[in-house]
Amino acid sequence: MNDRSVAAEEAFTNRQVQWQAVVSALTDHLHRVAGPAFDVEDLASPRHNVLVGHGVGGIGKSTFSRKIEAALSPQGGRPAQWDAPSWPMERILPLRIDLARSTGVDFERVVLSLRLALAALGRPMPAFDLALRRHWERNHPGESLEEYLRRGGLFSRFAGAVNLPQQMQSTLGDVAQALALPGTVGGALGQLTTTLVGALRERRQTVRALAGCERLADILEAEPDLETLSFATHLLSWDLAQLPAAQQVVPVILFDTFEDVGDRTNRDLERLLQRIVWLMPQAFFVITGRNRLQWAEDGLHGQLDWTGPSAWPGLADHPPASHGNTAAAQRQILLGDFSPEDCEDHLARRLSRDGHPLINDNLRHAIAARSHGLPLYLDLAVMRFLEIRRSGRDPQPADFGDFPALISRTVSDLTTDERHVLRSVSLLDAFSVPLATQVAGLTHDAAALRLTERPFIREDPQGLWPFHLHQVVRSAIRHAEDHTDDRWSPQDWHRAATRALAALGHEWRHGPQRDRAMLIDCLRQGLRLARDHHLEDLDWLVDAAYGYIADSVWEPLAPTTSPGPQPGPDTPADALAELLAAIGRRQHEHRERTAERLTTVLDTGLLSGELAELALYYRAKAYKDLGRTDDALDGYHQVAESGGRLAPRGRRGLAQLARIRGAFPTALAAVPALGWKGRHHRVLGHIWFPHGDTERATAAFEAARAEAEQHDAPGERAIAQTLLALVVAFADPLRADDELALAHQYLAPLDQRATAYYAAVAALVRDAGTDGDVIDRAAALHAESTGAGLPWLTPLIETTVAFHHAVRGADDDLTATIDRLREVTADGDFAYYVDIATAMGDLPQPAGSAVQWIDDAHTVRQRWRGLVIARQDHLHGTQ
Repeated sequence: MNDRSVAAEEAFTNRQVQWQAVVSALTDHLHRVAGPAFDVEDLASPRHNVLVGHGVGGIGKSTFSRKIEAALSPQGGRPAQWDAPSWPMERILPLRIDLARSTGVDFERVVLSLRLALAALGRPMPAFDLALRRHWERNHPGESLEEYLRRGGLFSRFAGAVNLPQQMQSTLGDVAQALALPGTVGGALGQLTTTLVGALRERRQTVRALAGCERLADILEAEPDLETLSFATHLLSWDLAQLPAAQQVVPVILFDTFEDVGDRTNRDLERLLQRIVWLMPQAFFVITGRNRLQWAEDGLHGQLDWTGPSAWPGLADHPPASHGNTAAAQRQILLGDFSPEDCEDHLARRLSRDGHPLINDNLRHAIAARSHGLPLYLDLAVMRFLEIRRSGRDPQPADFGDFPALISRTVSDLTTDERHVLRSVSLLDAFSVPLATQVAGLTHDAAALRLTERPFIREDPQGLWPFHLHQVVRSAIRHAEDHTDDRWSPQDWHRAATRALAALGHEWRHGPQRDRAMLIDCLRQGLRLARDHHLEDLDWLVDAAYGYIADSVWEPLAPTTSPGPQPGPDTPADALAELLAAIGRRQHEHRERTAERLTTVLDTGLLSGELAELALYYRAKAYKDLGRTDDALDGYHQVAESGGRLAPRGRRGLAQLARIRGAFPTALAAVPALGWKGRHHRVLGHIWFPHGDTERATAAFEAARAEAEQHDAPGERAIAQTLLALVVAFADPLRADDELALAHQYLAPLDQRATAYYAAVAALVRDAGTDGDVIDRAAALHAESTGAGLPWLTPLIETTVAFHHAVRGADDDLTATIDRLREVTADGDFAYYVDIATAMGDLPQPAGSAVQWIDDAHTVRQRWRGLVIARQDHLHGTQ
């Protein structure tokens, strides 16, 4: 492109959000050190003087660190996008130290850099300078500090460095004069130190200026090695605190490339650096590196001096309650992907014409969205933009998809094994090192371990599997045309998918974490692999499907098809995916839609016997909910007679249908054979509840809840608790408040629409007889449940309204409600609710009632009438 009006520049992405985190944390720190409770010699209190910026290599951490140093410097170098802080800049003294191995920085040079930065203040640091001079004499005999600084280049970096030797000499002279010692030549340093320590121990008035430093004598007496030098930084902190108020400064020390300090088994240098942070509480530290700081982990006790969330509340994932959450959440910030705003800002500044962005708003937005914040993608997008412009046409959003060049750039410096692992894990949403090794078919973890250190690998320590590929890199590897020499053939991808499916099954069945979260993640990935790669052997996915439906939790499974109209299932994996999608989505779709989807997948003939049984059972449940009792009866019969895993549920379905038809003895006779898998206690509660026997119904639902807890089944526990609340609401509205609160607590993390409707009915029952807007709420609930394809709730809602009218003595309204009940139960399902409603109002028993009660009808009617009278008495007593 020969258009000279187009300017290309290296754009700094502003990181404004992260800058605000720095400003917020530093502002909090300044308030702390200015407070009356702050004590620089307090070595026990928790530390809040550190902020960590972590992220993958090449993402801009060092640039961010340099920009912070510039923004805090008196000369002013703050990027225009960054807001100005509120505190006076002259109070801040920034110092950035790059800890990269390539810089050759060791701990001694770190400490010297701290002292040299403070030399610009023009004041001796007497306590520290004595310790530093003693350290230097012992560890650098015959070499002057001045010569070392000049030879090491430190003089040229620090403007005030030339003053340090004179300041140290001034300190020695002042101390010698106070002790009445002759001269301060190097040979007399030992005598001066010994005499000073004695004077400090004896608390002589002649050294009162230093006597206030409690630990000076101990540090001067200690062996002058690196350990002592690290503790001597406490003296530097004390010296700073003695400066006159007008000269007080807060050092902001930026440790960059912290990952080069050492590995996670050798923490010797990290321990020394941590001491500086702890022993200089009035200094503020900004640490940037690839990894989060682990100092708040108790497991590091013994490797570092101060560990655990109580010591470093701001670095903990969950700060201790005793320290509050002030600024804690911002003390470990991610410097990873650019934010969408940063991406667009980068693109706007990268190419411009006459000061205006060359890439228009819409295109910048599209590129930013597809980049997922990856700087490399943005750079490739800029190059593609220029290339398309050279061809004479305007670039469009469709031109920016997956970049083949991203693959070559990503794998260019990887070993053969690392490339193999990379392509293998691109099949997975997330992975661990052992899982990656299995999927790659390797016999050793080394390649996978090395791969996790690469900048395109993201780490989430809280995830089931801690690692995942950056989304753009993964998409490119999976979908962009691969021109590398070791690219995979379709057969290679198929074999890798087969290995991945087997590895996921092994994780679920034999992994260290065999819980529902592991099941769901394995199932999501396994279904996608089996579908996308046409894997015929579903193997463990069948067992996982049964695990998914075991507890009525209904976590959403990841979409298994792209948006838009889709063809019907044409492989067993497609059929299984559609089956589980239909079952899970029934909480959000009309039951008629659920029945249609299950019928369609059954008609394909692609489901194996066990999976076909699963479809039959849930279609029967949908038919039951829709009031298609005969169709439900047929489905439940097939499942019960199959003798398969769902046979107990099929028998439960038959028992529930008998109860719905009012054949209570038949339902009761079926209970002993149901067991836990057939939810026997819950069925028993459903039987006793219509009988008005709230004591036995409550006991049954309590037993159901206890059994669910015993089997670690939160979904069943929520159902049992909600039904318990419903029964209790009729008998004891005060207790119902607590039971409903617990039910809502159990339901909160679940996806159980029908159970949530039960809870709404329970709330209506609790409020029956009051002015609690019962009728309008009941009408709204009726409309919502009917729209969801759950007409079976209508008789229960109308019975609740009847209870309300009976309590209030509204005979005409009660009669109208009973008439509606007759209409909605005309087919015989739930006809016993008409008997219950008439009993509530003490009206004659319906003629020709076909209900087969377990107890005699008179007893049942007395119980329901008694509940109405008890509610009336309760309401009268509260007035």
